[in-house]
Amino acid sequence: MQQKNWNIDLEEMMKAGVHFGHKTQKWNPKMSPYIYTERKGAHIIDLVKTARILSGACNLVSKAAMQEKEFLIVGTKYPIADLVESLAIKSRCHYVTKKWLGGMLTNWSTIKTRLRRFQFLQDEEDTGGFDRLPKKESATLKRQLIRLRKYLSGMQYMSNLPDIVIITDQHEQSTAIQECITLGIPTICVVDTDCDPNLIDIPIPGNDDARSSIRWILEKLILAIQEGRSKSKLWKVLQNINNRPSYPSSSRRWSKRWQG
Repeated sequence: MQQKNWNIDLEEMMKAGVHFGHKTQKWNPKMSPYIYTERKGAHIIDLVKTARILSGACNLVSKAAMQEKEFLIVGTKYPIADLVESLAIKSRCHYVTKKWLGGMLTNWSTIKTRLRRFQFLQDEEDTGGFDRLPKKESATLKRQLIRLRKYLSGMQYMSNLPDIVIITDQHEQSTAIQECITLGIPTICVVDTDCDPNLIDIPIPGNDDARSSIRWILEKLILAIQEGRSKSKLWKVLQNINNRPSYPSSSRRWSKRWQG
């Protein structure tokens, strides 16, 4: 796939506040390579490096989407939860916007059972099944459905573990990151100046507090995913012609997982 720049404009990034880091006393020294300067007691992120890394991430997710890989987007902080949900739905990605339940990935067999239960209860609700039950039993099942819908609605169509997880806040979603590390699932994450980039496969330096910053970064990734999905049929045709798999050369250590 031809490499693109994805219209990543430094001026637009500044307007979105992507460059604003945390107070200098809160920084993580591991973020030093991505810090441009210090201003009024706060670190300023090097947007040139952010643009380069984001462009590479866009190329990667676009190719993954073309190969029909599955994405999970995680954003549980209140100011951005609705944004994450709308963008995930727009790009046909799975998502988690409420509390991350421990074991959502590492205890996948249990989650799959809950998803089947969720689907069953939804079907019962849609077909009027609750109305045919005693009031007490109906009320109990409705409460179950409300809870399952709250936490699992964004994963209801997820039949297997995701191929790539996109995370909006390293500290807020630390459990999700650890589960990805345990399972070897590649991660893309917005990392602010108080984060540890070494925990992430593709750390994108940027302001993880401002909604405008998260929106700007996510929209680029979503655009790349959508473009990749639009080319998936062509990729299948080419695969049949060549009769051999094609993997992203930009990430050798992911190749074994992609072969599965």
